[in-house]
Amino acid sequence: MLAFLGAIICIIASVHPAGTAAPAAAADNDSAAAALLPAADKGLGALHGPAEALASAGPRLPGGPPLFSRFVCTPLSTECPATGTGTTAGSAAGPEELLALRSAAAQLRRTALEQKERIRMDQETIRELTGKLSRCEGGLQSPAAAGLRAAPRPGTMGHPPDEPPAVRELEEAVRTLQDRIDRIEQELPARTNGSAPTAPALARDALHTKMEQLEEQLLSKILTLQKERQAASTDRSQQQHNIEKELNSLQNRVTELEHGPLGYSPPDAFKVTIPVQNNYMYARVKKSLPELYAFTICMWLKSKALAGIGTPFSYSVPSQANEIVLLEWGSNPLELLINDKVAQLPLSLKDKAWHHVCVAWTTRDGKWSAYQDGEQRGAGENLASWHSIRPQGIIILGQEQDTLGGRFDATQAFVGELAQFGVWDHMLAPAEILGLANCTSHLQGNVIQWDDQAVEVFGGASKAGFAACEEGRKA
Repeated sequence: MLAFLGAIICIIASVHPAGTAAPAAAADNDSAAAALLPAADKGLGALHGPAEALASAGPRLPGGPPLFSRFVCTPLSTECPATGTGTTAGSAAGPEELLALRSAAAQLRRTALEQKERIRMDQETIRELTGKLSRCEGGLQSPAAAGLRAAPRPGTMGHPPDEPPAVRELEEAVRTLQDRIDRIEQELPARTNGSAPTAPALARDALHTKMEQLEEQLLSKILTLQKERQAASTDRSQQQHNIEKELNSLQNRVTELEHGPLGYSPPDAFKVTIPVQNNYMYARVKKSLPELYAFTICMWLKSKALAGIGTPFSYSVPSQANEIVLLEWGSNPLELLINDKVAQLPLSLKDKAWHHVCVAWTTRDGKWSAYQDGEQRGAGENLASWHSIRPQGIIILGQEQDTLGGRFDATQAFVGELAQFGVWDHMLAPAEILGLANCTSHLQGNVIQWDDQAVEVFGGASKAGFAACEEGRKA
């Protein structure tokens, strides 16, 4: 590297012009050159020739010193040898100097490439900033706005401040780019209207078209699947309805063959049988309840379940699935639910025998009472106090409704036989309930009466002849 620096110094010195004070400058030159030489060389021989050669080296003015000092530059080695001539040192250091020059050239080339990349990045940044500037200052294209942009800054007194040349050149380049962008923006609408769409625009339009086609196909497929599902659901419902009708007709035919044509006389002398635990066999009372402030519900029951008896009856309205429910589920005791409020009834109906059951309730203080075989087994109050039984509901025998008229649970289904389901709009007296249980009274419900034409069976549930007292005595 020292050799490379020496060569640079020699080149600079070779083009140094001689002034009017040439002798003094020459003397200074000589002393400076002597100072740069190694300690072994005390003259200027290592840097230039003898003084005579120096005097006759370049052209002269008439009567004056030579115009230029012609130096013969010899590379300096990194270390000054103790002995030997300058020629020997130069020849020994030639390969090292070549390597140093190559390294410096490679370094300069890398620096130039880095500068070029930095300039390219600066140009991209200038373009981006210029685009943003043009969008933000789109309204500054009028002559007044141009005059405002060209106004001198405060404190300059109408003269621009002194700025470095590089800054002025950069500002000029930015203004030039701004003008070019303005011209392009002005020509862009006409160019867009008069020319074909570019490739990116065509690709974007094609992609949007493809996406719209795919969305249409997807929507069409979804609609088709929904229609198929609705059709399948309708077909299943129709098939289930047809199967229920066939089962009902078969059950009725079997009942007629077993009991003869007089099995349903009188109209209330029948029972509903649900032979197995499931979520599709049940009976429905065609008539609904009016608004009630008290009630008594009585029926004959014969459970065949191994655990709880399930749900002998449930009454559901649109706003409440558990408006009135009699339920014994799993190992829980028998419960009366009114508007989702619960009272536990101390009744036992698991001996697979016929039992007469009545539950009575009034909205005043929520008083209730429960009877088994004509005897009161339990009573209480605060069961849905001051609540009125809502009308226009559905009465289901044998299943618990989770929604109005449906969504039955097989684990809560009643298994066995039931008959003489009746509803009154008041609390019956204990004597009246006892008369119903021992068959000394034929009192009918004034709201719901047990009648063959008022009860429908579904899913394989069947009707059969029934005489309450005769069946009770057999049991």
